[in-house]
Amino acid sequence: MPSNHGAIVRRVAISVAVLSAATALISGKPAQAPPSAGPKTAVQAFKNIQVLKDIPADQLIPSMQFIANSLGVECDFCHVEGAFDKDDKDEKKTARKMMTMMITINQENFEGKKEVSCNTCHRGSPHPQGIPIITAEAREPMNTEAMEHEHHDHDAQMPSADPVIDAYVKAVVGSDAIAKLKSASEKANMAMGPGKVAVEIYEEAPDRRVSIAHMPGGADSVTAYDGSEGWLSFPKRPLRIMNADEQYAAKLDAEFLLPSDPRKAFTELKSAKPDTIDGKEVNVVLGINPNQPPVKLYFDKESGLLVRMVRYANTPLGINPTQVDFADYRDQHGAKLPFQWTIARPFSRFTMKVDSVELNTPIDPSKFAKPAAPPPGPPAH
Repeated sequence: MPSNHGAIVRRVAISVAVLSAATALISGKPAQAPPSAGPKTAVQAFKNIQVLKDIPADQLIPSMQFIANSLGVECDFCHVEGAFDKDDKDEKKTARKMMTMMITINQENFEGKKEVSCNTCHRGSPHPQGIPIITAEAREPMNTEAMEHEHHDHDAQMPSADPVIDAYVKAVVGSDAIAKLKSASEKANMAMGPGKVAVEIYEEAPDRRVSIAHMPGGADSVTAYDGSEGWLSFPKRPLRIMNADEQYAAKLDAEFLLPSDPRKAFTELKSAKPDTIDGKEVNVVLGINPNQPPVKLYFDKESGLLVRMVRYANTPLGINPTQVDFADYRDQHGAKLPFQWTIARPFSRFTMKVDSVELNTPIDPSKFAKPAAPPPGPPAH
């Protein structure tokens, strides 16, 4: 895989936008489909879809990202750059065969559950890993069955999560002051290749957040969630509305980067087995919401502060994990905010560092306004 500056810029930019519009044409330009009563399927919204025809159109890009994560590749491994609908590459034809095989195995052997995925064989390599790898440390296996039942494993013996959550609330600001924490405006920077990208972040309680990265060349990459809808934009790409899983992730980011009581973010919180991060003991709490994989929250035992959040997004092919590490908490008028966070996915990560922050200052409502979509172009040929 290329390691030049252009590849670095692409990968970091895609990370900033979560599932940015940089991959919005993963299967070619949207095809002109007749109007339908319900949401479009992938075959209605994109050209030349042969396997994942009936999945929701907004699940196609996350599914492609799952393949990229599992194989450790980028879009151009299978697709022709600028002509994603073409079948010129043998890798794309092979990918279709592999998806068909994987779906059949799960249907015939696991009641349709996503027990076998691209990652089952590839483990981050373009070629299947037939020989077991000896790692420095033993790792606990994880599959979808374990994911679905993880929050039930410790019901009988684990204590209530309330003391851990109470300690966190007290550490970041205190329950009385949390109600007074209404907004934050931040100036930050993010490493990109040999340089840095300036980023503006605006947050309003309880869950509105917009991040504006000023990309090389003067254009902006925007990730926004206005409390009910989220969207992504990237230079020279069309605006893309977040799907439900992306909106859920954006909502979680907004709720934890501007401290709030986690009990408001989840319908249920349960203690899990304690762990260690960088040699320090942490309490682990599972945040549970209906129809979502449990979110893992790691709190430093000594300080009570949240140091890590691991969340998972379902796709038709498997589960995409995202890890957010919080660091450099600083006191800001009685509230402790993380001045650094690192967002990591299987083959990409970026670190955001805050230079300055203003609390409870008015934020122009236009910052949270969704841009108007451009008029549709001529029909695809």
